[in-house]
Amino acid sequence: MENLVILDNILWLNLAVALGIGLLIGTERERSKGPAPDTMLAGIRTFTIAALLGAVSTLVSFWLLVVAVMCVTVFAALAYQARVKEHPGLTTEMTLVFTVILGGLAMSAPSLAASLAVTSAILLAAKEPIHGFVRGTVTKEELNDFLILAAATLIVLPLVPNEFIGPFSAINPRNLWLIVILVMFISALGHLALRLLGGRIGLPLVGLVSGFISSIATVGAMGERAKETPELIGAAVSGALFSCLSTILQLTLLLAAIHPATLRAMSAPLVFGGISIAIYGLIITISCFHKNCPEMGQLSRSFSVKTALTLSAVIAVVLIASAALNAWFGQAGLVFVSGVAGLADVHAPTISVATLAATGNLSPADAVIPILVAFSVNALSKAVAAVVSGGKAFASQVIPGLLIQVSATWLAWWLF
Repeated sequence: MENLVILDNILWLNLAVALGIGLLIGTERERSKGPAPDTMLAGIRTFTIAALLGAVSTLVSFWLLVVAVMCVTVFAALAYQARVKEHPGLTTEMTLVFTVILGGLAMSAPSLAASLAVTSAILLAAKEPIHGFVRGTVTKEELNDFLILAAATLIVLPLVPNEFIGPFSAINPRNLWLIVILVMFISALGHLALRLLGGRIGLPLVGLVSGFISSIATVGAMGERAKETPELIGAAVSGALFSCLSTILQLTLLLAAIHPATLRAMSAPLVFGGISIAIYGLIITISCFHKNCPEMGQLSRSFSVKTALTLSAVIAVVLIASAALNAWFGQAGLVFVSGVAGLADVHAPTISVATLAATGNLSPADAVIPILVAFSVNALSKAVAAVVSGGKAFASQVIPGLLIQVSATWLAWWLF
C-alpha cells in the first residue's frame, strides 16, 4: 500500500513537471503574439494542454503518445498552410509538437524534460539577439571557420588513428591533429577576444588562458595573428609571453599535486621564471598602450588552417628527432631523456621526474635539474614556433622574453 502511495506521488510530480513545461513555453509564445488575436497559432493554453496531452498519452500507452504527436503535427501543418502567406515562420508549429514530446518525456525523465523546456524557452525568447548576432555580427568567413573547426573536431578527429607509427614509432596522428585543432581553437578565441575586447586587452588575456592548454600552440596562434595583422604585433607578443607564464603556473600546480617536496625544491626557479616573464610581458603590453596601438575595425579570418598544419608538421619533426636520439643513445641519463622529451612538451617529463621523487627513487633536489632542462628545451620549441608562425618581427620580440625566463630559472637554481 505504501509503495502505491509513493508511485502515485511520483506520477503527480511528473504531471506537475509536464504542466510547468506547457506553462513555461506557452507563456513565452503568448508574449510573442502580435496585437491581433489570430497572429499566432497557439498561446499559453494550447501549449499547456499539449504538454499534458503528451504526459497523459504516455501514461496510457507509448503508441498513444505516437498517435498524439502525429495528430498535433497534422493540425500544426494545416494551420501553417492556412497562414503561411502572413506568417511564414515554422517556430511555433515545431515548438508545439516538441512540447507534446516533452510532456511525454516528463513522465519518465522529468529533469531532462524540464531542462530541455527551459533551453527551448530561452531560445524562443532570445530571437532578436540571436538573429542580430548571426546576421549582423558574425561574418560569412567566421561562420565558415567555425564549420571547419567543428568538422576538424567532430568528424576528422574520431577517424584519426590513436597509435604510434612512423620512424621510431614517434608519431601519434591523433595527438598531432589535436595540435592542429588547438591552434585553430586558440586563434578563434583570439579572434573573438579582438571583436569583444579589442587587440590590446583581448590577445594578452587569451594568451594567458590558452597557455594552460598548450603554450607552444598559443605561441603559434599568436604568431599567425601578428603576421596577419601587423598592427597587433605588440598584443600578440604579449599573448605569447603570458602563455609562458601559464606554463610556470601549470608546472606549479602539477608539482603541488604530485610531490610537494619537489615543488619546494623548484620554488625559487619557478618564482624567478614567472616574475621575469610577467614583467617582460607587462612591459610589452604597456608599450603597446603607450604607442596607441590601433584597434581593428574589420577582422578577416578567425584562423589559418595552413599555419596550424605547418606547426603540427614542425612538432612531428621534433618528435621524430627526440625518438631518434633516445633510440641511439638509450637511457644515458634522466637529464638527457628529460631534455629530449622537453622538445615537444614540458609537462610529461616534469610529471615523470616528480613521480620518481615521490616514490623515493630520486631526491627532490636531484629532480630540479631534469625539470629545468626540459623547461629550457621546451622554450627552444616555442622559439621555433614563433619563427615559423610569426616571422622575424614577431620572433625577435618573443625570443628575448624566452631567454630572460630561462636565464632567470637557472639563476635562481644557482643562487638558492
